[in-house]
Amino acid sequence: MMIAMKIMYVANVIVAGAISITSLFYPKTAQKAVFTDAFEYSESIRLIGALWLSIFLLSLVGLWYPKQMSLVFVFQLIYKSSWLLFAAVPAMINAHPYPKAMATFFLVWVIVLPFVIPWKEMLN
Repeated sequence: MMIAMKIMYVANVIVAGAISITSLFYPKTAQKAVFTDAFEYSESIRLIGALWLSIFLLSLVGLWYPKQMSLVFVFQLIYKSSWLLFAAVPAMINAHPYPKAMATFFLVWVIVLPFVIPWKEMLN
């Protein structure tokens, strides 16, 4: 369990770190690279960058305190599931553009996270 958590934290550091830096400092690049031009450019990309920066920073701490920082996984499970359910699925059904690579990444995360989250320790 601990190894799986650390792997997830490392993945968060790499992915959320890259996306947050791109979204915060180069939002027009993020619109093309991260969101694959699925959306019109908006400064809200920086808001998403700030969210991912927080995940990056919390995951850095999680490398040293994995169980204590595992709430970041619960947060990711909630927001990624919500985005898939309320944004990606309706876009798919209505044949609207959406970032397909991001949806795939989120789906993998939503499937894996419930097995990585230390539910017993969190509920005690």
